[in-house]
Amino acid sequence: MSAVLDHHDHAHDGHDDHGHAMTGWRRWVYATNHKDIGTLYLLFAFTMLMVGGVLALMIRLELFQPGLQFFHPEFFNQLTTMHGLIMVFGAIMPAFVGFANWMIPLQIGASDMAFARMNNFSFWLMIPAALMLVTSFFMPGGAPAAGWTLYAPLTLQMGPTMDSGIFAMHILGASSIMGSINIIVTILNMRAPGMTLMKMPMFAWTWLITAYLLIAVMPVLAGAITMTLTDRHFGTSFFNPAAGGDPVMYQHIFWFFGHPEVYIMILPAFGIISQVVPAFARKKLFGYASMVYATSSIAILSFIVWAHHMFTTGMPVTGQLFFMYATMLIAVPTAVKIFNWIATMWRGSMTFETPMLFAVGFIFVFTMGGFTGLILAMAPIDIQLQDTYYVVAHFHYVLVAGSLFAMFSGVYYWLPKWTGVMYNETRGKIHFWVSLIAFNVTFFPMHFLGLAGMPRRYADYPMQFADFNAVASVGAFFFGFAQVYFFLFVVLPTMRGKGEKAPQKPWEGAEGLEWEVPSPAPFHTFENPPKLNADATRVIG
Repeated sequence: MSAVLDHHDHAHDGHDDHGHAMTGWRRWVYATNHKDIGTLYLLFAFTMLMVGGVLALMIRLELFQPGLQFFHPEFFNQLTTMHGLIMVFGAIMPAFVGFANWMIPLQIGASDMAFARMNNFSFWLMIPAALMLVTSFFMPGGAPAAGWTLYAPLTLQMGPTMDSGIFAMHILGASSIMGSINIIVTILNMRAPGMTLMKMPMFAWTWLITAYLLIAVMPVLAGAITMTLTDRHFGTSFFNPAAGGDPVMYQHIFWFFGHPEVYIMILPAFGIISQVVPAFARKKLFGYASMVYATSSIAILSFIVWAHHMFTTGMPVTGQLFFMYATMLIAVPTAVKIFNWIATMWRGSMTFETPMLFAVGFIFVFTMGGFTGLILAMAPIDIQLQDTYYVVAHFHYVLVAGSLFAMFSGVYYWLPKWTGVMYNETRGKIHFWVSLIAFNVTFFPMHFLGLAGMPRRYADYPMQFADFNAVASVGAFFFGFAQVYFFLFVVLPTMRGKGEKAPQKPWEGAEGLEWEVPSPAPFHTFENPPKLNADATRVIG
């Protein structure tokens, strides 16, 4: 024990060179520091966001007017499939894992993540998986074109890239499971003394629950795609109706993964918003305990609503009723959260810096996405709207204006802590307003297209859908350019250290241990567990 104490007494005499020795490319390839790995995840996710965004713009380019303009329908289906897979598994999920890596040790007063080398491994697994997905466009037969849900029997008829796609999904799933184990062990075992679970920041709470969801459902997806693989090559017939298999069984297994997956992509966003709103309202989060219980309820309920994606598969009416009511029930804890954020802002002394703009934008647009979800929960309405652009509008309101806007809010909020430099506020506001307006111009008309009956994943459409499609395509290009602007004119300058120096706590109302370390956050933080005040938001002594 004395040796350990001695080590810490001489911490600055060159003894603590663990991790400091690496420079240049080795620092990143062999990274075991949670901050470096968090940065790698975020950069990887942004790269994939750009790739997925290019595919989205190709889709909107084809749909700008009726008739086949640029691509064959087969290639168009490859675009829609790969856009979905890359955005979900390559952009949204890794970005939130990046936030978790960066912020959770800082927020709970831990020195690092629990399993540093596994952390490195779980990141580097994503690179070959992403390459396998992206390069499938250039392989024989082109990319998988069965839709991102990979429904049988289409997947049983695809070319060889279907197999590389399945392999990539397995690797990404393994990465997610390792990341989740790391997060759970870190949160449960490495909190600073005095930080009880009910004093943890909401972001740590939402990630703890999300990590359990990931461990529960990633093996289910693995099962579904492995059964697809054996159907394709090893003579089984799980999903092949010609040999007695059942394609609808695939849907049940997939959506048993897919619905919790939707909440995996939104719960960490709720966590970020629950950090940002109190900081800029300069008030404590309203109803902290109810937020924790609401998050847990959402996680539990997410396992009993999967078949609301399947109202048109010949489900018995009893089944339709059950899934309809269960889906409406999940709106209650979600509404609790929205109520709590609004109550936090109520009579707060609010200022609207960019993180708060994105947070308020998130609440507004996510609520709209939630309401369209409630509409789709009604079985009779859903039977009309199933697989139309109404559904596309709904889930983009939840995933783009939900997950993505929350991430932007988090980036602007913590960027000064990450880089030690204040971003340019004017540019941040330009990014927000262009994104918000372009997003709504792109996706709001899709509600009308869906109500009018335009099916999704079609490369061509009749004349009556032309105007709204043209509007949506124009909006999409503005939205895409706004994200390029964000990277070039907000992120890059701060990463290069251009801009005014950030104070230790740039936001007056911000609370939490991450604001107790200097900006930029040092390579090693909290090497000795910090002593905390009563509500575990400050370091004392």
